[in-house]
Amino acid sequence: MKNPNFKWMLMCLMVSAVFVSCGNDDDAITVDPIVITNETTQLIIDWNDVWLDIDRYAYGMRPTATARSLAYIHLAAYETCVYDMVGYTSNRNRLVGFDIDDNERAAEIDIDIALNTCYAAVMDHFMYNVSGGLETSIAQLEQEKDSALSEGLSDQLAQNSRDWGSYVAQRVIAYSLTDTEAEQQQLEPQPLSYEPPVGDGFWTYSADQERALFPYWESVRTFVISSAETSTNPPPITYDETTDSPYYNEMYEVYEVNNTAKAEDNDDLWVAEFWSNDVEGLMMSPPGRQFSIAGQLVTQFDLESDATLELFLKLGFSLNDAAVSCWADKYDYMVMRPNVYINEFIDPDYQTNLYRFIFWPNPSFPGYPSGHSTFASAAAGIFINEFGDTVDFTDTTHEGETEFRGAARSYSSLSDMAEENAFSRIPLGVHMRIDCTEGYRLGYEIADAVNGFNLDSN
Repeated sequence: MKNPNFKWMLMCLMVSAVFVSCGNDDDAITVDPIVITNETTQLIIDWNDVWLDIDRYAYGMRPTATARSLAYIHLAAYETCVYDMVGYTSNRNRLVGFDIDDNERAAEIDIDIALNTCYAAVMDHFMYNVSGGLETSIAQLEQEKDSALSEGLSDQLAQNSRDWGSYVAQRVIAYSLTDTEAEQQQLEPQPLSYEPPVGDGFWTYSADQERALFPYWESVRTFVISSAETSTNPPPITYDETTDSPYYNEMYEVYEVNNTAKAEDNDDLWVAEFWSNDVEGLMMSPPGRQFSIAGQLVTQFDLESDATLELFLKLGFSLNDAAVSCWADKYDYMVMRPNVYINEFIDPDYQTNLYRFIFWPNPSFPGYPSGHSTFASAAAGIFINEFGDTVDFTDTTHEGETEFRGAARSYSSLSDMAEENAFSRIPLGVHMRIDCTEGYRLGYEIADAVNGFNLDSN
């Protein structure tokens, strides 16, 4: 087993943690490589892969600011290419305050050069908490791609293409800056001004490192459906300290499943770690995980570039809007995390399975609904709309990881995969079942709205 130390920072605080390997060679699944035949699609996937590497080390963004970045990045990519996409139109007449002048586009451009330039600009802007080395990787990929794509083209055509990609990127960045709530909150993700309300069963923090993360995110811009427009979700079950009450029983389930997974090193523990995506510096973010899956699906189905750009745009919108609605509900209901209740009423020595990775037991925000569960179904609804539900799919996101059991897992339907992700938070020990159930419902509602967002007419 391998036990290296990894630096991990939650909201700009750097800590170190020890990771314990739970995998073995028998778990490994070998997946034959698939070749993408569409060159523009390959370019999109190459940039997605770079983004995923950056996301892993983008400290202080996850999960809400990360979801927001994805929406704007893929809006820019779509808008760069839309004038060459048959049957699609720009979002300039759909998104209030967003404007692009197509007169800025030269009569002839190379779409791949333009897209390459655009991706570099928006990733550099929206992934704002990354190290210099990762910023260099953006510039390196841009230069490498530009050199290859420009070969044999006139200098004027290449420059016209770069100019268009740069122009679209700047228009999208300018649009994002008009969302002053998001821009301000990203500067102070754990605002000292916020103190959680006090009440029985309410979430709170025990140290500054656990202060509320993005508590005002409900005021951030959405693209398709706002938190006020989502269905009135069922309130969580009533807080109760009585043994065998519904609330107690939900907490006891977490205690039992978490501890059994740990003791037996069973499939539940594999599931919990496989879908965690909680640990900065070790794993990509929960929204990023959905783009890892998206990239794999695009490759598996050898999707054309137009369909890929639409898929990524809608996925970014869905994850962004999911973050806003989920965080609005979290700070409305203020439901505590299981370890607080379990330590007081069931077992004072209880530790979550997440605690093995970090120095405090929970993500720094209330439990209901689960963000992971919301992101899982908000993405699954988009995937199912594009590929259908019955899909043989193997997720190789964590391929090569040894710090936890990252061996690939296979599924026969996308909804089964999303459900496993959604309820993986129970064996991880950080959510009650009610948190996961509501998040899973909410995400699909948001995906349904985004799937109805019409891109082929004004």
